Order: sequence, then C-alpha cells, then structure tokens
Amino acid sequence: MKYIVLPALIAAAVLAGCQRETGPDPLKLTGKMFVFNYRLAYATYTITLNKTEPVPEGSVVVATFENPAGGEPLTLTRKLFPRLDKVVLESPDITCIKKERPYAVTIEVKGPDGAMLQRLETTVTSDVDQSVMPARPLVVGPGYDKNPEVFRNGLAPTHFDMAACPA
Repeated sequence: MKYIVLPALIAAAVLAGCQRETGPDPLKLTGKMFVFNYRLAYATYTITLNKTEPVPEGSVVVATFENPAGGEPLTLTRKLFPRLDKVVLESPDITCIKKERPYAVTIEVKGPDGAMLQRLETTVTSDVDQSVMPARPLVVGPGYDKNPEVFRNGLAPTHFDMAACPA
C-alpha cells in the first residue's frame, strides 16, 4: 500500500508545480520608447518584453497607455503565445507628445480565467516632441507615393507644415 501512495504524492507535487500561484513574474520589461514615423505622420508607444516564465494557454497582456493628447487612456490587448519568447506592444496612433515629460504605461498579464498574473507600471519619456512631425503624411498608398497635398506638382515645398497640438 505504501508503494502506491508514494507515486501518487510525487505526481501531486509535480502537478502542483505546474500551477502558478506565486513566484517569478512571467514577463520582463526590456524596452520602451516612442516611435515617430515622419513619413506617415504618426507616433506610437512601443514596449518590448521578454517571457521569463511560461504562461497558461489563453493568457493575454493588456497595456494601458496615457493619452498625451488628454482624455481617456489608450488600451491594447494581445494574446500571449506559449512558444513566443518576445512580446512587442505598439499603441494606437498618438499625438501631442511633449519632450521630457514622462507618460504612464501599465501592463497586466492575465490568465485564461481573467486572473491577474503580473502587473507592471512604467513611464515612457521622449527626447523630442510632436513638433518634429509633419502636419500631413509625406507619402500615401501602398507604393509610398509622394503625397500630392504636400508635394505640389511633384516638387518638395520650401517649408513643410509641422504638426501642432491644441493647447
């Protein structure tokens, strides 16, 4: 009888080890920045993370980005794939970024049942502001053709209109 109990106890211990109740966080923040795409006249937050622990199948990451233009925060939800070790989060397009001002970002890792597995809070600060962006995209369409609103008669303007943010 004692030989049957021992394997059952070992199996129970192994199965308990597969469940994540506490322990190391599954994601590690590896990068954060604003990306300014001057050709298309938009900017985004870009956050990179590395997976340090396995997560259950069906887990998601929910990122909440402070909206530099004011108003409601921007939210992004992405599925976590068990075989992928890197996670890249790119916010929706943003405007009104101010130089050297920290903007809040919250990242939550949620299991398939919605239970929170991890919460990260950080800030992202830019070394340039919105004024580096053109007011309109410089190119349009799938072939990146010159934007006729910017390049009149195919010629570059002597002065590009730059993006502005309402005060």
